[in-house]
Amino acid sequence: MAGGGGDQRRTLRDFVAPGVQGIVSSIAHPTIDVNNFELKPALISMVQQSQFGGTPLEDPNLYLLIFLEVCDTLKLNDVSTDAIRLRLFPFSLRDKARAWLYSLPCGCITTWDELTRVLLAKFFPPSKTASMRNQITNFMQKDEETLYEAWERFKDLLRLYPHHDLQRWMIIQAFSNGVTESARSTIDATAGGTLMNKYKDEAYILIKEMTLNNFQWSMERGQPKRVEGKLEVDALTFLSAKVDATTQRLGQMNVNPVNSSTPFPCEICGSIEHVTLNCQVGNPFS
Repeated sequence: MAGGGGDQRRTLRDFVAPGVQGIVSSIAHPTIDVNNFELKPALISMVQQSQFGGTPLEDPNLYLLIFLEVCDTLKLNDVSTDAIRLRLFPFSLRDKARAWLYSLPCGCITTWDELTRVLLAKFFPPSKTASMRNQITNFMQKDEETLYEAWERFKDLLRLYPHHDLQRWMIIQAFSNGVTESARSTIDATAGGTLMNKYKDEAYILIKEMTLNNFQWSMERGQPKRVEGKLEVDALTFLSAKVDATTQRLGQMNVNPVNSSTPFPCEICGSIEHVTLNCQVGNPFS
């Protein structure tokens, strides 16, 4: 069966040769009516310095925050923020994240809100959401942590999971329940009895001020933590070293001890063949 007229003019090599047909962007760029719009190379370079690769160790929320800060440095009349962000966005991706963007259907993304929604759905899945929420609600202060360090780590969890949807009273309760007994006693004492009698905003401010004061006090003291038993062990080690050194010196002094069976030499001539009383040098008439 004969093919179309165009196909008859193509060789088999032409049919299998790759082409650019079908390679289209998943982002539908908003129309820009101004003629002088362009993305400056310096702006693109700034975006590329903080690229997102889509690995599990990367934080997509932090990446989006940095990207928006760069985009907000460019403001043009008659040019929407979506137009700027959507055009810059591909330059901010690398590796797995860029391949994901190219795998999306053609023109499926038309706004910045749509883009952030599909990005977070891909790189912040429900399993990670559940894990982060569990870390917040079951927070525990470590034994070696100060109150300030525990509070900062707790806030990092909240920042990594900004869509936690936890009310402030739940956040305060999660933190206060997770601190050590001594820290909780200090918080209750500062609260005038118990933290539970405070309103949520009062309780939040109290914890914030306490942790800051804890940090400032630690910085002012500037002393390393004492390891229990360290001083006693060092003193014992030092004493043992002195005893060993003294024993060694005594041993060196007695390398060739005098044998008690060896007769004393003559005090006159120094001979060991006779005693002083029998010495011919000192007593020629004997």
